[in-house]
Amino acid sequence: MTASMRRKGNCLDNAVVERFFRSWKSEQINYRRYLSRHQAVTDIIDYIEPFYSQVRRHAHLGNISLDQYEAKTLKAV
Repeated sequence: MTASMRRKGNCLDNAVVERFFRSWKSEQINYRRYLSRHQAVTDIIDYIEPFYSQVRRHAHLGNISLDQYEAKTLKAV
């Protein structure tokens, strides 16, 4: 495996992950206070799988969820 690194200050390598973390913080993390690591991990998993993948609409995908986009793509193949 080869790491993908560009010049210092080039944010394009991490653009997808940075966008995810921005959404996650603004939609959930900023409004919660976790009392334990277990509570935080459980909440994070509940955000990613049932909400982010199945419910949340993504403008870049034509305002459909990730699961809908994947099903549509697999159907076309």
